[in-house]
Amino acid sequence: MKPRFVLASASPARLKTLRGAGVEPEVIVSGVDEDHITADTPGELARLLATLKARAVVASLDDHATVLGCDSVLEFDGAAYGKPGTPEVARERLRSMSGRSGVLHTGHCLIDTNSKQELRELASTTVHFAELTDEEIDAYVATGEPLVVAGSFTVDGLGGPFVSVIEGDYHNVVGLSLPLLRRMLIEVGIPWPALWQPSTPFTYDESVAAAYDETRGGATRAQAAAEAVDSLLPKGGRVLELAVGTGIVGAELVARGNLVHGVDLSTAMLRQARIRLPGHVAAATATELPIADRRCDAVVAIWLLHLLDDSEPVIAEVARVLRPGGVFITTTEKSDAGRYADGRVPDESRAQDALTLLVAQAARHGLALDGATTFPGPPRTTDQTPIYPLIRFRRT
Repeated sequence: MKPRFVLASASPARLKTLRGAGVEPEVIVSGVDEDHITADTPGELARLLATLKARAVVASLDDHATVLGCDSVLEFDGAAYGKPGTPEVARERLRSMSGRSGVLHTGHCLIDTNSKQELRELASTTVHFAELTDEEIDAYVATGEPLVVAGSFTVDGLGGPFVSVIEGDYHNVVGLSLPLLRRMLIEVGIPWPALWQPSTPFTYDESVAAAYDETRGGATRAQAAAEAVDSLLPKGGRVLELAVGTGIVGAELVARGNLVHGVDLSTAMLRQARIRLPGHVAAATATELPIADRRCDAVVAIWLLHLLDDSEPVIAEVARVLRPGGVFITTTEKSDAGRYADGRVPDESRAQDALTLLVAQAARHGLALDGATTFPGPPRTTDQTPIYPLIRFRRT
């Protein structure tokens, strides 16, 4: 499987650099207070801050990952220039840097929890600045950009025209040295192209199936999901659950008076499900259901669509088996719900369970959005509870 790669930084420039190199990291902000950390040299300060960021994020994880922490510091006249914070400081720094050069240090700390390795490296690049007029400095500071970046300048943004020469790795000045990161990953046994590859389908074998409920929130999560689903279901109809898994949600729906059938591709999961839903489960893919046209009153999919490369074939198959007036109930925006609960930004890539995408796909197959609710999930990497949206489409 593709390694779980985490960027322990809120920097949009670092995220953009990785994405430009074909890597889509998971972003978890460390929360390290940079203002009260000191070191003997600017370079050591950058490396120490990167290490503290990576360690803080690793401490918040509940499963294995490869975590990268980075921090940049500009060394100028022997002093460490981090983020200036105020227009006055930024203006003073830019005036002193005009026509001169400094060294941009970026500390890198890579922690691989599988191999239990922690690598700490420093990349340094000399930056020569153009002669700046007071008018240019005032205008640049007024944009706000230099207030929130190390050294009070960017090379990949509005400050780019003020950098005349770079001696060394350009990406290091942006905030992350790609060649150095590649070498660090190799040291922990991860070849760079492995981060490009799409994840292979996860195999739910016997060991995973046996522990699945316990590791996914157990009965508490299942009850919350089933209660929300039941509030959107027509009463007394036939319900088909896609990716029924261990049947834990389906059994809760049965307890609420619903007739539930389930399908799944994993025989290991179905062995668990047939205990909870005896005689009502079958091995099948959600894109080729063993059901005749217009036979189902409701189809339910809990935490399925976000796993797919393309959700539309499933939507089309759901529309085929639903009777007129039947409903399709599915979770949506799963990944972003968890990201918001963890205090992270939303994922810029389009997930296959994105609400606007599902509405558009459903409309093409005669399904109209007509209901919604939410339910809580178990806390993730913070103590905040993610709130999962649940939506209902009706067959027209």
